[in-house]
Amino acid sequence: MIVLMAGLPGTGKSTLARELAARTSGRVLNKDAIRHAIFSVDEIEYSSRQDDFCLQVMMDTAGYLLQQQPSRFIFLDGRPFSRRYQVSNVVSAAASLHQPWRIIECVCSDETAKRRLEQDAAAGAHQAGNRDYQLYLEVKSRYEAITLPKTVIDMDCPPEFCIQRGMDALR
Repeated sequence: MIVLMAGLPGTGKSTLARELAARTSGRVLNKDAIRHAIFSVDEIEYSSRQDDFCLQVMMDTAGYLLQQQPSRFIFLDGRPFSRRYQVSNVVSAAASLHQPWRIIECVCSDETAKRRLEQDAAAGAHQAGNRDYQLYLEVKSRYEAITLPKTVIDMDCPPEFCIQRGMDALR
């Protein structure tokens, strides 16, 4: 199954994806990790074009992994999926791979996202150099609602509750 982790920066997508992958023996494919593996520091653009390219690499990797083990969970992480075409591309790719898909959308309060983003920046805990509260606000201002079936998880709730909601979504 392909699981699209959607939501604004700092909402907890990566944290939840890692935990769900650990509990399902799944794999997390992270756009930022792939970007840094492919491009040198001076080639990183943080552009939609480069993001789309990295997502295509993620989908190709997902296809390869699913050929090896069709029952595997693949979590697509590192992108807000703030545009409908981005979600559509993943759903179409899942169909071409004959895989079911799920969308988990992580949300939290603006205050929580700001705190997480500031903590990550201070600790140097995230690969994306453009990931800050200003980016959060920019993405939020242009976020296109996901109209396909999805599970929305409020990441301000206790971690075990969020994880259980995520596990339920995978059924």
